[in-house]
Amino acid sequence: MTTTTTTTTKALHDLGVAELAAGLRGRQFSAVDAARHFLARARAHQNLGAYVALNEDATLAQARAADARIAAGTAGALEGVPIAHKDIFVTRDFPSTAGSRMLAGYQSPFDATMVTRLAEAGAVTLGKLNCDEFAMGSSNEKSAVAPVGFDAPAPVRNPWDTSRIPGGSSGGSAVAVAARLAPAVTGTDTGGSIRQPASFCGITGIKPTYGRASRYGMIAFASSLDQAGPMAHSAEDCALLLSAMCGPDPDRDSTSLDMPAEDFSRSLNDSLEGLRIGIPAEFFGEGLAPGVRAAVDAALKEYEKLGARLVPIRLPRTELSIPVYYIIAPAEASSNLSRFDGVKFGHRARNYTDLVDMYKKTRAEGFGDEVKRRIMIGTYVLSHGYYDAYYLQAQKIRRMIAGDFQNAFKECDLIAGPVAPTVAWKLGEHGNDPLADYLADIFTLPASLAGLPGMSVPAGFGEAGMPVGLQLIGNYFQEARLLNAAHRLQQATDFHLRSPL
Repeated sequence: MTTTTTTTTKALHDLGVAELAAGLRGRQFSAVDAARHFLARARAHQNLGAYVALNEDATLAQARAADARIAAGTAGALEGVPIAHKDIFVTRDFPSTAGSRMLAGYQSPFDATMVTRLAEAGAVTLGKLNCDEFAMGSSNEKSAVAPVGFDAPAPVRNPWDTSRIPGGSSGGSAVAVAARLAPAVTGTDTGGSIRQPASFCGITGIKPTYGRASRYGMIAFASSLDQAGPMAHSAEDCALLLSAMCGPDPDRDSTSLDMPAEDFSRSLNDSLEGLRIGIPAEFFGEGLAPGVRAAVDAALKEYEKLGARLVPIRLPRTELSIPVYYIIAPAEASSNLSRFDGVKFGHRARNYTDLVDMYKKTRAEGFGDEVKRRIMIGTYVLSHGYYDAYYLQAQKIRRMIAGDFQNAFKECDLIAGPVAPTVAWKLGEHGNDPLADYLADIFTLPASLAGLPGMSVPAGFGEAGMPVGLQLIGNYFQEARLLNAAHRLQQATDFHLRSPL
């Protein structure tokens, strides 16, 4: 593979979004050069299973159009920058499968709002990225779609140790950035699916406040929790992407907030002097791996050096976030996935006797085990006689969890702690024990249930030399403050610059 370099002697794949955008505007290289470089790199490292679809003709056509706009002086903020999308966003030029056999080969007639907005900013789409089926999973072992270069479905592999998982459900997205197969990507976060794989792969990822980014064209899992966000090397890069992604979309998404788009990079160099960082006792208890704790503690010490003050806080219902989430999310999934019945689009069973038989066989063949498990749980908790006992109670506790955060924010400006109790585990280690995967989400679920913005920032390495992320959680609409805090940490450390390949 030919390696294109810039005047800074860095290879193209070692450049972040801001550097690529500057290089493209300065004519150091073209958008076509950048696209070809990343496409070649994606194919050279297809053993990682990150991509599920590439379309070189479509990508290069977008790149040529970007070069023309740069030449004409009408370039957007991300003009010519190559990115890739999680295969949960529908796209016209690439298949959209949500990692499921149910949607194998499905070609959408329209683009998701996130895809459209990034394209309007000038970004060039490289391809679609692997994910757990319908975004249900914490390991990216549950995709039913064959990655590029494979003849059958295969798990995504962590580039820091290919015997380990990358996290999920945005595992393909995290691996693409960590392995330098794309400078930035989109992901979705329902219960931690941006933050956890970002932590496990040593990259930066942010989930904005619920409703900040449109869900139109995002294949639904749990509608009151799903949220799009960017994943990249640095907080600066994430700020650039998030600025393009966010904004109202009321005509297409009823949950979209009526808040104007903003420049999330505006505060990136603000001082952290006097910043109050809340440290929840519940995030540092039994079960936290020593290596993870050491990396998080070291990052918190860096913040103290930068002028921040650590404040002890309590989030007393943290443990309840797991049962609450795994009642609410499956309930919403049960409703959302009822549309996949073989009638209008997607998989349809070949042999059936009548309409009901077609429904049964289609869904039995099209859905994987984890999706079926969550549909069954969701249908049960919504059924007559159990709705009040389970779903209604879960929603009440969800409101209490959100209240706990508001009480905490009276004492602090943002909250910090680990993203996950451990580093990435071995492929197959959790076997057929879904509870082991569910328990790994304990630190990411509370912010998701409350609809708060949260992010993962590379903080070092833990057990087996695997990456560890620091989780930062802000109050509603405080994305700029979060990104500044992450940026200042990255100015003091170099973990976000380290590469496994």
